[in-house]
Amino acid sequence: MSKDKDEIFSAVALRYPDWADAPYISAKAKGSVARRLVEIADKNDVPIVQNAEMANVLSLQRLGSFIPESTYSAIAAIFAFVIKLDEANS
Repeated sequence: MSKDKDEIFSAVALRYPDWADAPYISAKAKGSVARRLVEIADKNDVPIVQNAEMANVLSLQRLGSFIPESTYSAIAAIFAFVIKLDEANS
């Protein structure tokens, strides 16, 4: 993979604990570190959703911040998809 393509690859991890009003950004990275973040998630059976546009939007936010309200609908759809997959695999 070329260095340019690796530099634009983004990964963002979200957490949505019971106490939170919304999901928050628990990790984010670009380039080779982002690829490593995805590898770690995969090895630990953490659901991975590929959505480059959403990753780019969320990567602009501060680590530890709640997702922007403008992304609530899209993130809710992603969480619903992940929950549905999890239920199907149970």
